[in-house]
Amino acid sequence: MKFVTYEAGDGPRVGMLKDRRVVDVGFDGDMVAFIEAGAPVREGVPVANARLLAPLRPRSMRDFLTFEGHMKNALGRLGRPIPEEWYEVPAFYKGMPDTVIGPEAEIPWPSYTDRLDHELELAAIIGRRGKDISKEEASRYIFGYTIWNDLSARDVQARELPVGMGPSKAKDWDGSNVLGPCIVTSDELDASNLRMVVRVNGEVWGEDTSANMHHKFADLISYASQAQTIYPGEVFGSGTAARGSGLEIDRWLEEGNLIEMEIEGIGVLRNRVGRKGG
Repeated sequence: MKFVTYEAGDGPRVGMLKDRRVVDVGFDGDMVAFIEAGAPVREGVPVANARLLAPLRPRSMRDFLTFEGHMKNALGRLGRPIPEEWYEVPAFYKGMPDTVIGPEAEIPWPSYTDRLDHELELAAIIGRRGKDISKEEASRYIFGYTIWNDLSARDVQARELPVGMGPSKAKDWDGSNVLGPCIVTSDELDASNLRMVVRVNGEVWGEDTSANMHHKFADLISYASQAQTIYPGEVFGSGTAARGSGLEIDRWLEEGNLIEMEIEGIGVLRNRVGRKGG
């Protein structure tokens, strides 16, 4: 199934996509509560004039670095090799759930950066509570998948990284994380080899496949859950696909650019870049 959060004049509601139309699922609560409740669908009538929002306000956001191609491209521009530790440890940073926006929303451009960059990611939504989860059991904890545009202020990032803290303002501002357009349940989507594409103003800037993730979602879940409970509604990001960012190809976003991120089986996450400082 494809689940969405939508608005049609009476506040955010959980719905599902059926024949390209939004149908309310008859649940009084948000997407995280819906997932926690076991996704009870009491299908109603199609919703007129439904506007899609971010599919959920995540309980937490963990972003990993799993694509070797992205690492080679990004670090290669700096003349640096991939650290040996990267191949062994699926390290991550934590994002801020309140920064999330959804499909068709305008992407804010902070006044403090001149180099705004997109990042194409596949994201897994956790569906069950668990702790010390084995890799063999990890897939049972995935509710579904969505697309994540993890935006970056690259010039700010270059100043913050040497400090060894963060990421800070290179990643955190209102609207710096875009999720959507829907959550596809794991029983309907095999995430092992999905085509991933990013287009800017209709031109393909990057293309990859989830098969190239060095660390798989099972690795990420097992690692993050060591001695720590994970909960329904948490988001685990794959990290940027190869050529999924402008940094890798030295091409940069401009005001008014239309960014389209497409992942096979999920759909297209479409947003336009706003004015700098707007």
